[in-house]
Amino acid sequence: MKYVTFLLLAVIATFNLHAKDENNELEGLAQQYFSTMTATQAPKASSKELEAFLALLTDDVANQHLPYQSDDSRSPDGKAMMRKGMTFYLGAHTEYEAKLLDTFIFNHTAIAIRYTQHAKGVHPQNKQLIEYTQTLMDVLEIENGKIAVIRKYHE
Repeated sequence: MKYVTFLLLAVIATFNLHAKDENNELEGLAQQYFSTMTATQAPKASSKELEAFLALLTDDVANQHLPYQSDDSRSPDGKAMMRKGMTFYLGAHTEYEAKLLDTFIFNHTAIAIRYTQHAKGVHPQNKQLIEYTQTLMDVLEIENGKIAVIRKYHE
């Protein structure tokens, strides 16, 4: 009976350690997502920062930014579409600051991060001055260690 109890406790401990390892990996991915994503918004952001961010994503990533993008469909060229869209805005900010407020881990398939950001710059399309301060929450769905779906929500 002692052997069975010991074996059961060992199995439970193994699962618990595995869950902690997964949470640590997801916490690391959340931190990496935040730092690389905010680096793409910096005044002197280049394709180097953009590619570091895109390396975290699956090729068929879905990107939904509510209320601007209501479609959360994944497509084979999702990463390529994000590269094109984000390249257009690279360097548009003259000032950018972001602060991570909270990170939430949901089992091994989702992360949510909440952060504030403040930016000033010139819109690349209409050349109008822009300035905004906002609180956002990004919900990230994870597949095989990569981000497969990004949903951005404004507070």
